Amino acid sequence: MTLSPSTLIDQNLSGPRIGVFGGTFDPPHVGHLVTAVNVRHALNLDQVILMVANVPWQKEGSRVITPAQDRLAMVEAAVAAVPGLVAGETEIRMGGPSYTVDTLQVLRQEVSEYANATFFTIVGDDAAAGVPTWERFKELTGLTELVVVDRPGAPVALSDDIHWIRVEVPHLEVSSTDLRSRFTDGRPLDYLITQPVLNVIRERALYSTPIGSPA
Repeated sequence: MTLSPSTLIDQNLSGPRIGVFGGTFDPPHVGHLVTAVNVRHALNLDQVILMVANVPWQKEGSRVITPAQDRLAMVEAAVAAVPGLVAGETEIRMGGPSYTVDTLQVLRQEVSEYANATFFTIVGDDAAAGVPTWERFKELTGLTELVVVDRPGAPVALSDDIHWIRVEVPHLEVSSTDLRSRFTDGRPLDYLITQPVLNVIRERALYSTPIGSPA
């Protein structure tokens, strides 16, 4: 069942409204920031956590993943000056593969300000169809509202059995895979990755630079 953002905002929900936007963030780019900012606005969220996966089980073994602490440092740099966005290290601290259901339980149990929070788990339209295959999906649906980020004019279709909220955001064709390639072959990164993130990449010598000239 699809709900509009305005439908949910009208509900009398107690406690803070917290978005959880999980990802590998290897590296974090402007598409991630545009998504987080627009979902926060559409759903009137108090905060959106860009939750850095410790071991992204969907990608493990498919390529070399940048160490989690480096990815966290990049996300911290990306959100430092953006109101309402924060970097999340819960999954890194937990260790092992990262499952959203476990993350939400730990956030509620261990962070006092989230004890009475309403969680909103944010996923892209490309990942939405696979959500029912997530670890302990039925348990997950009792812990969070599912938010599917959709591109304008091309609504994603999910089963009517799934309770979810559609949020339309500007669609930017930015790929982390393409960005990593740009680092190695020297193509421009202007306006794709923010300068604070580029600074972290330089400082930590990630992605086998060159990474272009400073802004």
